[in-house]
Amino acid sequence: MPPHARTAWIKTLGQLALILVAALVLGLLIKHPWPVLTLTALGIVAWHYWKLRDVLTRLTARQWIAPPAAGTGVWSELDRLLYRSQDETRSRKHRLVEMLRAYSAAAAALPDAVVVLERNNQRVRWFNDAATNLLGLHYPDDIDAPLSERLQPLPVSHWLATGRHAEPLLDAPSPVDPAIRLSLRLIPYSDELWLLVARDVSKLMRLEQMRRDFVANVSHELRTPLTVVHGYLDMLDPADQPEWAPMLSEMQRQSQRMTQLVEDLLTLSRLEAQDSLTDESVAMTPMLATLKREAEALSQRRHEITIEDVAQVDLWGSIKELHSAFSNLVANAVRYTPAGGRISIRFARSDDGGAVLSVQDTGYGIPAAHLPRITERFYRVSTSRSRELGGTGLGLSIVKHVLQLHQARLEIESEVGRGSLFSCHFGPERTRVRDKAPSSSALL
Repeated sequence: MPPHARTAWIKTLGQLALILVAALVLGLLIKHPWPVLTLTALGIVAWHYWKLRDVLTRLTARQWIAPPAAGTGVWSELDRLLYRSQDETRSRKHRLVEMLRAYSAAAAALPDAVVVLERNNQRVRWFNDAATNLLGLHYPDDIDAPLSERLQPLPVSHWLATGRHAEPLLDAPSPVDPAIRLSLRLIPYSDELWLLVARDVSKLMRLEQMRRDFVANVSHELRTPLTVVHGYLDMLDPADQPEWAPMLSEMQRQSQRMTQLVEDLLTLSRLEAQDSLTDESVAMTPMLATLKREAEALSQRRHEITIEDVAQVDLWGSIKELHSAFSNLVANAVRYTPAGGRISIRFARSDDGGAVLSVQDTGYGIPAAHLPRITERFYRVSTSRSRELGGTGLGLSIVKHVLQLHQARLEIESEVGRGSLFSCHFGPERTRVRDKAPSSSALL
């Protein structure tokens, strides 16, 4: 007990003792002590009851307790404690209200649309001003309304149903203006509430389209001069000028490398411009046989190459594009595996009913720091080694875009000095029962 509270109790007990002693003396003087003591005790109890009732009334009514007057009794000390507690509570509440106003003002000032949703029914609990401009939400009409209905014609109901597993929607038209392109992200931040963040990416999408058009146009324009250079180089015979032989050989090698780079850029530009592909049956038996022949031709017997086909299913997709993706993975495995290494190509079923084509090698391996960026265009783990081996830096980027068009994903596992494993994962909707005899149109 604090010293001042202990002092108040002692003073109160002293006062009660003095009152009782005075009542006893008075009773003895009038020769009736017990009735006087009884009445005095009842008066003391009644007075304390009245003080207690007054405190309970003020607390129940949540009245503001005025600063207590100077006093030394228990009730004065209790008034001081209640006043201090109430003052601290009001100060804390005031600070919380100010913080809430500051957070609300900051959220309202954000250029991105922010919407707070209920987890169970995806109803709108709160949104900022930007949500009105970007998503068309209006206060208070859209409070407690289902978000999927308010964002029509955006097909977000299924996306919202996936919850914390929802992948960001990187390019979606705004319900207010289809010319406005939005990036939508769902963030579960509590057990009951989710946060939807919508960002205007119209400028970024326009810049990205300009970049794609520039790359495609430049690559297309480079084809003609490269064809001319190739033609003249083929006409030059090193036997006529033996001292020119090393220079002609290097010019032909660099010309071929430039041609391959242009072809890869055109392929990548074409894939980026596509939203979907025409599906056809992709017979995997001849596909795997073709991949093995290409690997052996590139390897020149320097590697051990094995094929394992245990899936017993084929794929739905584009034969040309899938062959391009798989061929890039196999070519990389051959290029970056030293002589005497092993390259395994395996096609098997996955646990979810889909299929996985994996290419495993015993090559140099990729440091963990490079794995997140390995599929970026022109990204190289080792610039000198890639150029020596003839890589363009676009192969894995092409693989990634081909798989995205097939609703598939690329997983990469690698360890320096032990090799790499590249796996193409296809969902169950991309598989079909394999024909006993593949059609000739599926052969590459």
